[in-house]
Amino acid sequence: MIEYVWLVPLVPILGFLFNGLLGKRVPKWLVSLVGCSVIGISFLIVILIFLEYLKLPADAKPVEVVVYNWISSGNFNALAAFLVDPLSLIMMLVVSGVSFIIHIYSVGYMHDDEGYPRYFSFLNLFVFAMLVLVSANNFLLMFVGWEGVGLCSYLLIGFWYEKQSASDAGKKAFVVNRIGDFGFLLGIFLIFWTFNTINFREVFSIAGTNFEVGSLVITAITLLLFVGATGKSAQLPLYVWLPDAMEGPTPVSALIHAATMVTAGVYMVARCSALYVLAPVSLTVVAIVGAATAIMSASIGLAQNDIKRVLAYSTVSQLGYMFLACGVGAFAAGIFHLMTHAFFKALLFLGSGSVIHALSGEQDMRHMGDLKKHLPITYWTFIMATLAIAGIFPFAGFFSKDEILFKSLVDGHILYWMIAAAAAFMTAFYMFRLIFMTFHGESRVKPEVLHHVHESPPVMTLPLIALAVLSTIGGFVGIPIIEGANVFHEFLAPAIAHVHRPEIHYPISFEVFMMVVSVIIALLGINTAYRMYIKRPELPQLVTEKIPLLYDLIYHKYYVDELYAATVVNPIKMGSDFLWKGVDEKVVDGAVNGSAGLVEWLSYHIRKLETGYVQNYALAILIGVFIIAGYYLGR
Repeated sequence: MIEYVWLVPLVPILGFLFNGLLGKRVPKWLVSLVGCSVIGISFLIVILIFLEYLKLPADAKPVEVVVYNWISSGNFNALAAFLVDPLSLIMMLVVSGVSFIIHIYSVGYMHDDEGYPRYFSFLNLFVFAMLVLVSANNFLLMFVGWEGVGLCSYLLIGFWYEKQSASDAGKKAFVVNRIGDFGFLLGIFLIFWTFNTINFREVFSIAGTNFEVGSLVITAITLLLFVGATGKSAQLPLYVWLPDAMEGPTPVSALIHAATMVTAGVYMVARCSALYVLAPVSLTVVAIVGAATAIMSASIGLAQNDIKRVLAYSTVSQLGYMFLACGVGAFAAGIFHLMTHAFFKALLFLGSGSVIHALSGEQDMRHMGDLKKHLPITYWTFIMATLAIAGIFPFAGFFSKDEILFKSLVDGHILYWMIAAAAAFMTAFYMFRLIFMTFHGESRVKPEVLHHVHESPPVMTLPLIALAVLSTIGGFVGIPIIEGANVFHEFLAPAIAHVHRPEIHYPISFEVFMMVVSVIIALLGINTAYRMYIKRPELPQLVTEKIPLLYDLIYHKYYVDELYAATVVNPIKMGSDFLWKGVDEKVVDGAVNGSAGLVEWLSYHIRKLETGYVQNYALAILIGVFIIAGYYLGR
């Protein structure tokens, strides 16, 4: 089955074509069936490939499947080919599996939308692009998927394009990502110039053989690649598009944040781990940016009131954790958290969608409260996802987040651990703040909405239950300490390079102690949220009144958007206006229009000489003869 890996991305593109071309001409049930089944088939194919890969002997792994010779020009050669190895298999399983669940949920959530066929066609295209990205065997084919998810994010974030805010958010995502993609593309150019190939395995083999640790060109390549990652995975300073992406339908938010676009940068850094281990400077930059992003976005999440924006800043923060792990050389820990995050973050967004669906589109948590009794399935599944993201044992997030905290301390620096621990406290606080404001306390739901609040239909709640199960047990594939119990790391190890540093063995008691500390930090965050929003609900107002400047700073997201508007966006607009009105209209159009005016003026006056009277023409000829004769006689 491995030789048919090309079917994994191909099947979703067939769904895109069917619904895109025929969606308006066929019944809605057929649109749903095709849109969901193509992703389900793709997921089934990945499972079969995974099972077959496990049976292969070690010397037959990894497997490259060449479809055809894509581009040949001189010594440049790019194949349309796919790489089947532990990293690509994990990513394909996560992308296709979680996307399949989101597609099923979408059937209920988007049922009454006029753009239903268009929605599913774009959703299928999104999954196709992401599957190409994670299964490609070379940088150029990865870049095709990379740009594909960027295009689809624009189409889906701005899906309700009649809304100005939605179309603006789509454009913002597209433009910001172009900045990161420019760096990524320069990195690919430099890779080919350096290695004379763009094939992953060839590049990594040559780098490990011919380049030393700290090589300047490897450092330049990895930094350029990371510029691309900061755009796709919403890290400082290119994170500003992701919170605005909430303007798209909620299942789109789940897809972007959990299974597709934002995980692309983390995957790319892990895929290029063989290069990053040769560039300590780049690893330090990755760790610093990841840690800074984690703490900054977590702090912003403390004061947001839109339920989806809280989750959006949570995503940015969790991605910072993943990059912090990669920055300290714990690439497997970063991918592990990527996988568990896909489970609980998809559940959180779909759960928020269930709440929004029940409240007729309301997203402000200040207009919620006491929804537990109305939405029991949504509530309990949301609780499981929240415990997972907070890092409470035995939920999935505990295992992956705890490992990142541990690795940031022992393989990084105590400052990294302190930042990550502070972000963990904030995460537990703002997530349970969300829980308490949404599902507990007094009802603040508008009376006209409250009377018809009800649980979502089974097509929406069953996906929540499935993701809740994964969020609960998904971390047990990476059990630490116990010998042989960390199946995830053992499986992923052949595809990940390791930083060359002295191996230090820490006693089990120390690891257990650090686990307990991480859980205590999360419990402190939960307890603080409980005291402020359940036990003494007047406390938040008192706190904001005591520290108004700090609260305003956090509430307005450190005024980063305003800073970008003042220093980048508005100067570009002013420059564009000058080029338009000052150069294009006055100089370019002025020159063209002026030459036309001159010809018109000359024509207007010269045509007066064409009177039609023969005697006038004879007189003109006679005058001309006298002038010419006089000229020659006078010489």
